[in-house]
Amino acid sequence: MSSEIEADLSEKRLVRESGVAARVVQVIEGPVQGLGFRLVRVKVTNTNGCTVQIMAERPDGTFSIDDCEAVSRAISPVLDVDDPVGTAYNLEISSPGIDRPLVRVSDFARWAGYEAKIELSPPLDGRKRFRGILGAPDAEKLTVPIDLPDVKEGLPSRIDLPLRDLADAHLVLTDELIRESLRRGGPLADDADALDEDDAAEDDAPAAPAWPAPKPQGPQGKAAKADPKAPKEKKPPRTGPKKPVVSKASRLKSRDDLH
Repeated sequence: MSSEIEADLSEKRLVRESGVAARVVQVIEGPVQGLGFRLVRVKVTNTNGCTVQIMAERPDGTFSIDDCEAVSRAISPVLDVDDPVGTAYNLEISSPGIDRPLVRVSDFARWAGYEAKIELSPPLDGRKRFRGILGAPDAEKLTVPIDLPDVKEGLPSRIDLPLRDLADAHLVLTDELIRESLRRGGPLADDADALDEDDAAEDDAPAAPAWPAPKPQGPQGKAAKADPKAPKEKKPPRTGPKKPVVSKASRLKSRDDLH
């Protein structure tokens, strides 16, 4: 296989969105790529009514607040015109974060040797969820080896997963991953103590709130007034974005604004 074809396969997104998220991808992927960024993932959730989360990055995996704002300026007009969501929503734009989704063969190659969680659809030999250490992927065969620590006796500890059947994949947050991400100039984490030792609660954790957070609302919908006698709360020093990275452009989009 020629190097050009192999490179094209390596950069092709393997995880495909569906429904509203797929319509958003169709609208924004061109403008995002036109700025020199890679679209990582689009996810639509019921958070705060409806939230459209867009993850993007530079080819080297970095993504600054300025990059976030540039993407927001580029995609907002086309989202206004095409209106793929069809209802009011919060728009959040962010980097993939340290425990990033893996959506391209190049992502698996870049993070070979680190722990990941992978879900397949359809399952492989009756199993759809895997967790282990990634090996170097095969871009031609579209497979990635994974070393499994939890296999039963007599079963192979390393298997090749078909990336054509990839439903979801992301890195597992570990000390080693944080150190390597910092070394490569990736997103920072405020709280290294938030490391997920068993990752059991990670999938069920609520999504991080949009930044900046909305003001508290009173019973009549007005902003609640602070008690002048109450002690003022000290703001913690800003040492960098939290995990997941919250360098987000967040705003409410309403269909009523388009007419």
